[in-house]
Amino acid sequence: MWPVRSGAAPSLADGFSARAETAADLGAALIAGAVVVLVPVRVAGERPGGWLESCGKTQLAVAVAELLWRLRRVELLVWVVATSRASVLSGYLEAAVDAMGADPLGDSESIAARFVGWLRETSRPWLVVLDDLCDVADLEGLCPAGPAGRVVITAANPAAFSGEQRTLIHPVGVLSPDEALSYLTGRLSADPDKCLGATDLIAELGYEPLALAQASAVISSSALSCRDYRDSFVSRRDQVTGAAGGRLPAGTVTWEMSAEHADRLSSGGTAQTLLALAAVLDGHGIPGAVFTAPAAREFLAAADGEGLADGTPAAKALIAAERAGLLSVDPAGTGTLVRMSAVVQAAIRAAMPAGMAERAAAAAAEALLQIWPADEQPIWLAAALRASAASLQRVTGDLLWASGCHPLLLRAGQSLDQMRLTGPAVAYWNSLAAVNDRILGRGHPDTLAVGERLADAYLAAGRAADAVSWLRWVLAERVRVLGPDHPSAIAARCELGRALVAAEQFGDAVDVLDRAIADYERVRGTDHLDTLGAREDLAAAYHAAGQFGDAIRLYRRTLASRERLQGADHPDTTTTRQQLARAYLAGDLLKDALAQYKRVLADSERVLGHDHPDTIAARASLGFANHSAGRMATALQLYEQTRAGYERALGADHPATLASSATLARIYSDVGRVTDATALLRDTLARCEQTLPPGDPRTAAVRQSLNRMAGE
Repeated sequence: MWPVRSGAAPSLADGFSARAETAADLGAALIAGAVVVLVPVRVAGERPGGWLESCGKTQLAVAVAELLWRLRRVELLVWVVATSRASVLSGYLEAAVDAMGADPLGDSESIAARFVGWLRETSRPWLVVLDDLCDVADLEGLCPAGPAGRVVITAANPAAFSGEQRTLIHPVGVLSPDEALSYLTGRLSADPDKCLGATDLIAELGYEPLALAQASAVISSSALSCRDYRDSFVSRRDQVTGAAGGRLPAGTVTWEMSAEHADRLSSGGTAQTLLALAAVLDGHGIPGAVFTAPAAREFLAAADGEGLADGTPAAKALIAAERAGLLSVDPAGTGTLVRMSAVVQAAIRAAMPAGMAERAAAAAAEALLQIWPADEQPIWLAAALRASAASLQRVTGDLLWASGCHPLLLRAGQSLDQMRLTGPAVAYWNSLAAVNDRILGRGHPDTLAVGERLADAYLAAGRAADAVSWLRWVLAERVRVLGPDHPSAIAARCELGRALVAAEQFGDAVDVLDRAIADYERVRGTDHLDTLGAREDLAAAYHAAGQFGDAIRLYRRTLASRERLQGADHPDTTTTRQQLARAYLAGDLLKDALAQYKRVLADSERVLGHDHPDTIAARASLGFANHSAGRMATALQLYEQTRAGYERALGADHPATLASSATLARIYSDVGRVTDATALLRDTLARCEQTLPPGDPRTAAVRQSLNRMAGE
């Protein structure tokens, strides 16, 4: 497994120069425990985000990372696009999966925190690169540090790091004349004749890294020499300067020359159309599949008239744009990532003809939806898609609300929910709710749907009181717009009731859910499945409030209805029976609880089989009920069967098997079989340490049990 690389780092650019004169020896500066921050040199009159900020910071970070990797001075290399807290969390989650074997579908916030803790404690040498950190606040609680580690950060704002200890701030500006000449002649080494006039050209370009990259790309893929390119550049620059006044950065001219060259290399204006598509997405890494999605193929075909059977127009246009120095295409997993400088993207957007931005945005939004994986895997792809959706929203303003809230905006939020990025999810849905309210109005169905999503995000984040506030508002709006008997209004009442239970406002929850049941009975009928679901919600509220008699009464009534309507073997019927058994057990009606748990197990064994995970879980529940009733012999037998079942079905090292083993060891101890308990705990601890991520709480719990048993 080791050494480990995580995250999609960009490739080194063709002809990359180590910049011995204008970049310190970063390899030497990055001693263990060090943090190096690469920031642009501030130039008087240059606005933030201008051309000179594209000074090669990321390429320097790539170079030092690759150097340390090649020299085996790091065993873990993590590359994280740090443009938002969600992107940082996603990068840490991917690294935790790669380095620690963490569950990718676990709580992302806690997994990221465990990964940061592991970095502090591990003796393995590591490097974390945080590329394009936009806001230091996004690293709150997530700052990578440790005696074995090194950190490289690229950022636009050096002031944010001024108070950080052990942090080396390294400004990066233009190249020196020697560096620029070495870079340019290196790029053109295949044809030395093209270097004629190189010295004059680099001076005209002001030694700007991006301008040099674009100029050398055009020269190397055309019949031009450096002198030819310089003449064209000077003529074009004089025209632009005459219109704008003052001397502009060279990149304001070279990108236009590259765009024209890309059009010449492609056919029918396809390159220009592809650049428009790329310019509205996230330039840190656009999944290559976006450009071959049906919506993108249709958008590109409108430019060159070719058919839509495959992604040939996109492939040709990507090659042309890359040869012209406007973007790069890097491998990523089984696909590719297309990268484009933010300043180039901004220039392309500013130069788009009327209507092009709207068409590009519409095509990009549909293309993102078309390739978005339902399971959010791989992690890097889901993160890249979310970043491109955020870029699209940012650069197009209110365009994605032209016909209501665009489905892409909902999909991006759902992605945060599915990956359990709870903090970013709350912030995202809050922002989306505000925009929906402003553009669509408070009573619009999309506004209400987003409000419900926000409430769900609050619940997932453990902020039930906030969820209750939002759901009260959603309910009031649904009743106002649709009437109290509309199914969506009644469903909103049920959601509010469940949130009130989570907030431990049990009295209000009972009142709200009792009203929902009455509404459903009047509108749907007493035996409708929605009515039964609401009745179970009320039973759960009673259970949570400690009113077990009321909970039992409702569960029994619902169970009888489900058996009659859905059948005894339906999964919903089994679930209701489990809830009834649980209420009996909580109410100390042990005989009734045991009878229901036995029925659940018998039904599961008959319908699902002895080793189905649900059957094994039912066996564990019956074991717990027997344990609670003091029937230790039966409980022990069931716990042993549960552990054996998990081991057969899932393997000895599966987390469920390990948890079952720890429970069985506790029962062994309770019945006086201390030797068996100790042996089982030792085996379980060894398996936990071998298979679970470092710092996993389950490992700590088993170790604590073993120490307690040993009297430590």
